[in-house]
Amino acid sequence: MSLTKSLLLALLAVVALAGVSAERARYDNYRLYKANAENAEQLAVLKQLESSSDSILFLDGVHIVGADVKMVVAPHKVPDLLEILGKAEIKYLLQSSDVQKTMDETDEKVAIKGRAGEAYNWAQYYELDDTYAWLQTLAIENPGVVTLIEGGKTYQGRSILGVKITKSGKEKPGIFLEAGIHAREWIAPAAATYIINQLLTSEVEAVKQLAENYTWYVLPHANPDGYVYTHTTDRLWRKTRTPYQSCFGADPNRNWAFHWNEVGASSNPCSDTYAGPSAFSEIETLSLSNYLASLKGKIQLYISLHAYSQYLLYPYGHTGDLPDNVADFKKVYDVSIAAVNKRYGTTYTGGNIYDAIYPAAGASVDWAYGTQDVRMAFCYELRPSSNSFVTGFKLPAAQIVPASEELLDSIVAMAAEVNNLGYFN
Repeated sequence: MSLTKSLLLALLAVVALAGVSAERARYDNYRLYKANAENAEQLAVLKQLESSSDSILFLDGVHIVGADVKMVVAPHKVPDLLEILGKAEIKYLLQSSDVQKTMDETDEKVAIKGRAGEAYNWAQYYELDDTYAWLQTLAIENPGVVTLIEGGKTYQGRSILGVKITKSGKEKPGIFLEAGIHAREWIAPAAATYIINQLLTSEVEAVKQLAENYTWYVLPHANPDGYVYTHTTDRLWRKTRTPYQSCFGADPNRNWAFHWNEVGASSNPCSDTYAGPSAFSEIETLSLSNYLASLKGKIQLYISLHAYSQYLLYPYGHTGDLPDNVADFKKVYDVSIAAVNKRYGTTYTGGNIYDAIYPAAGASVDWAYGTQDVRMAFCYELRPSSNSFVTGFKLPAAQIVPASEELLDSIVAMAAEVNNLGYFN
């Protein structure tokens, strides 16, 4: 839906929201451990730990035997954790003895408000209202090409704001790009805004064709409340901000009504992978799904941006069974990861979600593919590789441009192959 002029003006106002002035979470003397369950019994121990205490923050899903699981552990909880791991004979490795210090050593370079005349750029990360103001400016400066869209609402009353780009002046096959559904994955919204800018300004012929041949719908922030919270209070926050018992938020990428909460999600409100009390319990996912449903038949390619691990993934997350058009998915996958490698030599791997990374039911990509007849749906897990926590969720700002450049290279190749296979016809 296009935003009215009055709503556009209203969005320019800064709204004081409850919780913004809260004390910022710090992780001084918290430890970072990497553990690995070698059998089902050990995996069950880690699963129980995941839901037992908010003093242990799991950075990875506890789903697969043999997969590394990283945990941020409060100082007072360390003796208990080590005793439990020891009794279960679970192998572990201390990766950082002071997570706050490790985080502080990573220069994310957040934009400082009030710099007169400084244009929106990709040398730094921006807060939500800065990006929204930039999107509004694009709509004003590009009439008939850029239209503001509202993909939904949030628990705290924010808009899920994005843009529709019709550079050819008429409707073309649709590509929908959603980013930032997990709040702490800052590189995803930054890459989404980079792509918006390139679609409007690039003189590279392949990118110009990408802009001319398709109607684009881009939502840089699918979880605005969570993103604001990562700036004001807790840099490692992942979920929405809906209150549930003594905890807050559900995982908005486990909350979609497609095989909801069957596997790879938690029923514990304190867990980072809490699926919510029901499918579409979160206004963010419910309202965004309603917007997507209004576009049914117009979207042929759905792209979701996440971080981190350098994966390219396609359905399904709830089962190891493969999509009926998996041969085409593999063709698109092959050309896309080849393209992402050309500029900087960055290596992506992947495949179907369930087998390539871990079981994860209730994701946006699966819902788009499974319910909206979007026959090509992909999830990118952007830089870096899974080997580093330091430059994981806190990817240095200096990497925004190269990470976004190689992503755009990949999307150019992806769209071309999807077109070759006839999905845009």
